[in-house]
Amino acid sequence: MDISESMRKEVLEKAEAYIKSEKNEAFRAEVENVISAGNWEDLYDRFYTSLAFGTAGMRGVIGGGTNRINTFMVRKVTQGLADYLNKNDNPSCVIAYDSRNYSYEFAHSAALVLAANGVRTYLYDTLHPVPMLSFALRHLKTTSGIVVTASHNPSKYNGYKVYWSDGGQVTPPHDIEIAKLANNVKAEDIKDGIEEELRAKGILSSVPSEVDEAYYAMVKASLRRPEVIESASIKVAYTPLHGTGNVPVRTMLKDLGVDVEVVKEQEMPDGNFPTVKLPNPESAEAMSRAIELGKKIKADIVLGTDPDADRLGIAIPKNSEKSEYQLLTGNQIATLLADYLLVTSLEMGRGGKTPLVVKSLVTTDLVKKIAEKNGAVCKDVLTGFKYIAEQMQMIDDNPSSDKYFLFGCEESYGFLTVNDVHDKDAVSSSVAAVEMMCYYASKGISLQQRLDAIYASYGYSTEVVFSRDYEGASGKEKMASIMASFRAMKKGDTLVGRTVESIDDLLGANTGFPKADVIIIRFKSGEKLVIRPSGTEPKIKYYIFLTEGPDGRKALEDRLDQIISDFKSAL
Repeated sequence: MDISESMRKEVLEKAEAYIKSEKNEAFRAEVENVISAGNWEDLYDRFYTSLAFGTAGMRGVIGGGTNRINTFMVRKVTQGLADYLNKNDNPSCVIAYDSRNYSYEFAHSAALVLAANGVRTYLYDTLHPVPMLSFALRHLKTTSGIVVTASHNPSKYNGYKVYWSDGGQVTPPHDIEIAKLANNVKAEDIKDGIEEELRAKGILSSVPSEVDEAYYAMVKASLRRPEVIESASIKVAYTPLHGTGNVPVRTMLKDLGVDVEVVKEQEMPDGNFPTVKLPNPESAEAMSRAIELGKKIKADIVLGTDPDADRLGIAIPKNSEKSEYQLLTGNQIATLLADYLLVTSLEMGRGGKTPLVVKSLVTTDLVKKIAEKNGAVCKDVLTGFKYIAEQMQMIDDNPSSDKYFLFGCEESYGFLTVNDVHDKDAVSSSVAAVEMMCYYASKGISLQQRLDAIYASYGYSTEVVFSRDYEGASGKEKMASIMASFRAMKKGDTLVGRTVESIDDLLGANTGFPKADVIIIRFKSGEKLVIRPSGTEPKIKYYIFLTEGPDGRKALEDRLDQIISDFKSAL
């Protein structure tokens, strides 16, 4: 990239100002070394823009610079959050962090800024997952919460997510107002304090241990049929993928008498994720060691959680010998859990209320079919679990509601089976999945057999998800251009060799959804394509939905590879 003299001067000024404001020596030195080396392209990428507080926080590559996530950027955003919190009476916040590099440092820096601004702050002493933060926020009745995590992203990333008093990630108007304040904070505006003094004043303290105990008790109480676990003799293979799930998942399963064995090489927290390319339980590569452990111990089910333990991966035996395992998709897990919870709620009674199932619009419509057949309401929402949390809060805010929350799901391995957490929860979902497996096993039915029975009843559904990355300074412009080209399409046009039947642009009016940068294209051939830029990463995601009747499964499976090839080559 050609960096002009005026551009060099501008980024150098920004870099020098950053160096003066950054408290972390490693990040300061990183920028100083780039300047000394005269690497203008690198310096430009670090300072041509600033990471912004987006839909619920910020995420970026770890490093020195305003276009990186570092101690200064965390402190800057936290000052904006503190300014917003101080518009409330007696504001408070609870902070958690995962196993990523610098997660503790970022959480600690945020805690000092909040407390220095007079915000009553609770900071975990050890790493904790997203769902336990959401629960702690509700349990302690704090105004807000923060989790330092980049979820399942590669090791070079970290992030900062903000939660509100309902336990869900911030939504309008809070996110908009926090963003305005945070993005306008100047270095000289940031307040800071000394930890010992803030703790002595009682404005900063550790999260009480009873909060963890209350979470575990809540999850155990949420079981529908605890007796089927207690009476079963099962083995579980599990991997926390170097993240926060290790302690809570194993604590819960062992407390229920489940024999759980962990992948030793992936047991300990490690922000470098040395055994995987991507710490994501959606990935067959990430789950491969857990599956191998499953084969070794003849596990009845294999579980995996991502670094902040909000996503759950599951593999199940393909045969009775347990010599081969199938990694389920997020939609298959959602289908199985929705079916189990809905059928169980019918058998055990609903107290005169209607269960509510909430799913993202890019999650299989099979969940909706199952819900409606079993007398439940299924609500589609925008992608992002905070929109599921919104639906939950509407019920919480209306004690006379004729509905109760039963299940929330996203195709990206996010599930929720409890009401006291308002974000996806791989810990309680792990326990629910084990309960489900034990129940069907008591009937002589495997999870694969149950999934096949669902397809036989409702028709076969499958989905394909892939993405295209657009890194660097030109990435945003490229993504905007691609989305504009889709918006220019109309009924009768062809795409991927298929004729367009309809296009729904969620930036338009009267779609039934809040305005969002999402396009839904339906083809005359029956396929559905959903296109959306990621809210946290420089990529566009494509979701292809395919369905056939109960007798059409083999025909669809036979042509699936060609369909995937068609779409990937054209998009």
